[in-house]
Amino acid sequence: MPTEDRATLERLLRETGAGDAQAFQTLYRLSSARLFGVCVRMLRDRDEAEEVLQEIYTTVWRRAASFDPALAAPQTWLVALARNKAIDRLRQRREATLEDAAALDDVIDDRPGPSADAETQEGYRRLHDCLDALDPKHANSVREAFFSGATYMELATRLTVPLGTMKSWIRRALIQLRSCLETG
Repeated sequence: MPTEDRATLERLLRETGAGDAQAFQTLYRLSSARLFGVCVRMLRDRDEAEEVLQEIYTTVWRRAASFDPALAAPQTWLVALARNKAIDRLRQRREATLEDAAALDDVIDDRPGPSADAETQEGYRRLHDCLDALDPKHANSVREAFFSGATYMELATRLTVPLGTMKSWIRRALIQLRSCLETG
């Protein structure tokens, strides 16, 4: 994300944390497309994604003051909130985890909207490229853990590897992803 966009989002989060409704409205306008895309991809249901998006921004309004730019970039913080809310929703539904995590990349929303815009953004493409550069087993494990909410234990059982091995795969994959995203 360009430095000026990052600075803008940091400022908007600070102002939202101070109760500035106009800043919150601008923050929503600048960030909702990407967060909606995350929700649609994880939940595979547009209506449910819209509900989760509303929950995300309710949380942003309440917790914006706790955002610390020294700990995370604003976009990272917002996407983490979205991911966590979507995982909570997946677990509430007790829906079976996707058998093929790579199928998440093939989920298509045939209605034009914010999710289509989110998928074309530079960050999404970079993440996709970095995931593709990983060992396929590791990439699929990361996709399932972070996009479908599977636990380490579920993944280890499914792939018949020890729990420690699964944790190591994901940890190493996340380190490689971070390095790739920082240098990309």
